[in-house]
Amino acid sequence: MNATRNRPEVLATGAAVVTVLLWASAFVAIRRAGEAYSPGALALGRLASGALALGVIWAIRREGLPPREAWRGILLSGVLWFGFYMVVLNWGEQQVDAGTAALVVNVGPLLIALLGTRLLGDPMPPRLLAGMAVSFAGAVTVGLSMSGGGGNSLLGVVLCLLAAVAYAGGVVAQKPALGHGSPLQVTTFGCLVGAVGCLPFAGQLVHQAAHAPLPATLDMLYLGVFPTALAFTTWAYALARRTASRMGATTYAVPGLVVLMSWLVLGEVPGVLTLAGGVLCLAGVAVSRSQAGGSRVVRVAAGERPRSEKAG
Repeated sequence: MNATRNRPEVLATGAAVVTVLLWASAFVAIRRAGEAYSPGALALGRLASGALALGVIWAIRREGLPPREAWRGILLSGVLWFGFYMVVLNWGEQQVDAGTAALVVNVGPLLIALLGTRLLGDPMPPRLLAGMAVSFAGAVTVGLSMSGGGGNSLLGVVLCLLAAVAYAGGVVAQKPALGHGSPLQVTTFGCLVGAVGCLPFAGQLVHQAAHAPLPATLDMLYLGVFPTALAFTTWAYALARRTASRMGATTYAVPGLVVLMSWLVLGEVPGVLTLAGGVLCLAGVAVSRSQAGGSRVVRVAAGERPRSEKAG
């Protein structure tokens, strides 16, 4: 009985884990593909391949068009998150070093928490706030340790900040849509909206794909199929079952995982400060996710029996 009751939570947790792992890997792939593709072309190539993969699965599953009530959130998240966010993030990462980009973009989960509380009525328990504070401190540590102090521009910082705002707005817009459409419907059509918005970069994509080395093009296709098609779908699945604030806090695991993946894949050996920041990011996520268990302990200590005991 308990196993059946906990199954949705286990599945949502698994979906969130898949999402953060694939999104962390995206930063590595973006850095490699960005050497051959411009920001707009890379975003369009990623979204087009992602929309194609999602479209095939959507057609096989025969889920049909999303309900009319879901379209507002789909359009907003498609424009803000799938389209605008990806272009300005790619552009911003060419203007500032990786540390500065990571530092500024990680304002996003804080904005999600604020917007989620204001617009969606998300609760803000103390453990979630504490976990986000620890993770943000870790993101700041990672950013400062990786910042080279050179090559940064005000334009790049503004672009990364715009990316964070678009990310937060897209997540908050997507949440209500998931109350009407399935995760696959919302993700598929959101990705398609983003791809259509990036069509002005089609000429750049065709020209650059003809001259790009094969590994860069494979990285772009990887970004479309896995960090976009798969990870955005698992994200939507988890978001449909959790608050936007809690899901935003979960993404603070990404900087810590990026540090590890850059070490393993790119051979970029992190310094002690970078490692410490990555550990803080992961620790903060653990604290924020412990809220349910902590709340249960508080209820039991107050004399309230668990639900399973009451049912007996």
